[in-house]
Amino acid sequence: MHKTIIAATLALFAGSAIAADATCAVRAAEKKLAGAAKTSFMTKCQSDAAAKCETTADEKKLHGAARTSYVKKCVSDTVGAE
Repeated sequence: MHKTIIAATLALFAGSAIAADATCAVRAAEKKLAGAAKTSFMTKCQSDAAAKCETTADEKKLHGAARTSYVKKCVSDTVGAE
């Protein structure tokens, strides 16, 4: 029973590994970025997030609508609100 709970917990955290990092918006605020510097940072951060989410979708062997939905939510969660 304990092994099942531990395995389920690990699977949950593995799926949200990207979300464990601070969002792009939070990191930009921590760095006190504004204007062009913030725009540049957010663009790069979003690009990096998309690449990580695509890789994760590949690892999960997602295709079609499931992949699109997963990647969209993953990027949204990683980028955060501006």
